[in-house]
Amino acid sequence: MISRNRSVGGVPKFMLGNIIVFSVTGLLGNFARSMVFPYASLYIMALDGDAKTIGLVNFLRPLSGLILFPIAGYLADRKSRIKMIVLSNYLSVAFILMYVLAPRWEVVAFAALLQGTAVVGFPPRSALIADSLSPEDRGRGIATMSTISSILSVFAPYLAGVMVDIYGPNTGVRMLYGVMMFLYFSAALIHFRFLKETVSDTGERITVYSLASILRTAYSDMPTLLKQLPRSAKALAGVIVLSFMANGVASPFWVVYATERIGLSPSRWGLILLCEAALRIIMFIPGGYLVDHWGRTASLFSALLLSLASILLFVFTSNFTGVLCVRFIIGIASAISIPSSTALMADMIPRKIRAQVMSVLGQGGFMIGAAGGGTGGPGVGVLVTIPLMMASLAGGYLYAENPVYPWVFVLIVTIVSIVLTALFIRDMKRAEI
Repeated sequence: MISRNRSVGGVPKFMLGNIIVFSVTGLLGNFARSMVFPYASLYIMALDGDAKTIGLVNFLRPLSGLILFPIAGYLADRKSRIKMIVLSNYLSVAFILMYVLAPRWEVVAFAALLQGTAVVGFPPRSALIADSLSPEDRGRGIATMSTISSILSVFAPYLAGVMVDIYGPNTGVRMLYGVMMFLYFSAALIHFRFLKETVSDTGERITVYSLASILRTAYSDMPTLLKQLPRSAKALAGVIVLSFMANGVASPFWVVYATERIGLSPSRWGLILLCEAALRIIMFIPGGYLVDHWGRTASLFSALLLSLASILLFVFTSNFTGVLCVRFIIGIASAISIPSSTALMADMIPRKIRAQVMSVLGQGGFMIGAAGGGTGGPGVGVLVTIPLMMASLAGGYLYAENPVYPWVFVLIVTIVSIVLTALFIRDMKRAEI
């Protein structure tokens, strides 16, 4: 049972235990990802890739999730969640080393395919976070965790951009991947030492030979699992799928468009992302309180409206100031969308099936206007994987046909998401614990 004491020694109760551990490791991981992901597309192009190649690499990245997500969700409700998270961390470290050593884009593509196996840690991580927060604290808890884990990442895009300016996208991004590998290894050690289980191991014996049966069971149980969900959860699933599709199409090409079409240098683009990240951090905690007091659905609807405005502005801007304004709007929208959608998901899903459902739908949170990254992680469930893969592949072809087309696609799916939210998503009268 989660204690209802509001604070311990002046520290909010919801920021103790697993939440502070994930905040610290998120600090390391977000810094690494904020350095690498905004420039990953430039790295692929430096290794003789092109727009279609970028789409292919992002298409391959979630592929393993089709097999491993259902298995991970099944295991996370029965076996040690902490061991699964640590295994995921070590797998990531091994595959990031392949990025560091890649001589051509084909090796990057193969590493991206293998790195998809790290999804084994996503359902247990999502379930641990949801279990560690009481319903009334979920919005501010997630927002506070996001704030802490984003502090260092404010500076990462600019520092990385300067490094890419100095060393070029080939050597510069290799060095960034090396830093990422070290930080991921550190996070694995912290998870192993400090995380605490929230459910007991059921004692069910799992063998290699039983994995195929688990996979069949997970997929065969999926329709029944989804039928148990309220209508709002099904509509939220639709919004999540559409949002990841939008990021799958456009995310890899923000930096390409900014450098090739608008004429920004990598460091200037990094400076814009620095300013955006700073604003987003400032807005995270107010955004979380807004979610808890104004309501999850109203907050999500507002975030989607803001994102719609930013998309319309971006395709017409042609200078540093215009891009900065667009990314500011996106920063505010993300600071609201992440806690609102994540809290909605946690409110709707019973604890006993939470890991399984989150393996299908994801954690619930999603990035708006992700500028590199935002197309993977705990937010991605198996239901999201195929649409995300197809969107990632299509993004390369859309950009090659016309650099504006990815944002036209984002505009369309954002409008559909707004309609779904307005018509079908409602706050739960009684949130799940």
